[in-house]
Amino acid sequence: MVERSNDWLAQADRDLAQAKESLKDGFYEWACFAAQQSAEKAAKAVYQSIHVDVIGHSVSRMLRDSPTSLKPDDEIIRLAQSLDRHYVPSRYPNSHPEGAPKDYYTEQDAAQAVNGAEKIVGYCRSKIP
Repeated sequence: MVERSNDWLAQADRDLAQAKESLKDGFYEWACFAAQQSAEKAAKAVYQSIHVDVIGHSVSRMLRDSPTSLKPDDEIIRLAQSLDRHYVPSRYPNSHPEGAPKDYYTEQDAAQAVNGAEKIVGYCRSKIP
């Protein structure tokens, strides 16, 4: 397996930049989704750095199941759990009783998601040699 952690981390950074732009522009549901994607790709970068191809989209599971030397503290896991909640409902109207995702996401939601993604990406970056 070719080790591509830098590619995954580069895309995590780009997704985080998109999350920040979406927050600034008022696309709060997209800010939340892009933040989740950023954290997911950063977590996958960590696995790539140890030559493991991880499957799935749950950031909290990836981080919780990582080898002991790479396992984050409870705060990072909680941030990941919060981001995991945005994977589907930020994009699909049928995730809500009525209305579109844009009707359910606030500036505060988006700011918290971006902040959490920044911390997770920073953590993951610190674990990649």
